Amino acid sequence: MQEKNIVKLNGFFGAAAAVALAVIAFFCLREFILSDNMVLLGVAVFLIIGDAVLLTGFTVVQPNQSKVFTLFGTYLGVIKQEGFWLTIPFSSRKKVSLRVINFNSDRLKVNDLEGNPIEIAAVVVYKVVNSAKAVFDVENYHKFVHTQSEAGLRHITSQYPYDNFNNDFELSLRQHSDEVGNELTKDLQERLALAGVEVMEARIMHLAYSSEIASSMLQRQQAKAVLAARKVIVDGAVLMVKSAIDQLNHENVVDLDEEKKAQMVNNLMVALVSEKGNQPIVNTGTIY
Repeated sequence: MQEKNIVKLNGFFGAAAAVALAVIAFFCLREFILSDNMVLLGVAVFLIIGDAVLLTGFTVVQPNQSKVFTLFGTYLGVIKQEGFWLTIPFSSRKKVSLRVINFNSDRLKVNDLEGNPIEIAAVVVYKVVNSAKAVFDVENYHKFVHTQSEAGLRHITSQYPYDNFNNDFELSLRQHSDEVGNELTKDLQERLALAGVEVMEARIMHLAYSSEIASSMLQRQQAKAVLAARKVIVDGAVLMVKSAIDQLNHENVVDLDEEKKAQMVNNLMVALVSEKGNQPIVNTGTIY
């Protein structure tokens, strides 16, 4: 189904014509009463019937609203322009909102790429851009949007891990919400194009591990964070030790052989990497 414009006239002109027909019919009836002329009665009845038929063609379209018209099962067209209009009499009309609509999906329990059960929900912002498709191609476009949004969210969630500590370049649900939201928007647009709907935005609004694994995954996250922090500390300590030895050698402060150099590296690494404060031990030499 494609949108097409229905034949329409300004409603105020139509209202003026309806008033004119009513006035003419009134005068015909009055003359019939005075003259008893059956022709005038027939004209009055015809005008009254025509006026009644004309009145069925009036419709009002609100801002950001469209109306889809059918006549005895035949699709006639759409009016999207706001105002007061006169169109084909006896046609039935179905209102479709063109306003932006947003809804929050239910919290879904889905397995991510690594098979971990997680809870996820999204907010979807959309609007109808093809009223004919929204009315005729799906049974109820609101329910269709909700159902397909949940299906799309499940599909996208299963393609990404919840979190990724090993590879910063691999997308994850927690660390790359913008990229995942863009992929979700594209997926939903493909699914909802059938209903004449444009998806403006889709974003993850709730993300958490499922309750049965939440505590264990929290411990895993903490362990990963500790390891990452220790790696930064060790890398920094190695650079500091190397800089200290190079500076001592360059300025000829002390002559270190390989054994003393290894001992110095060991002491400095222990002092820099240790989590607890260290007590310095001063070597004053031997009495022999």
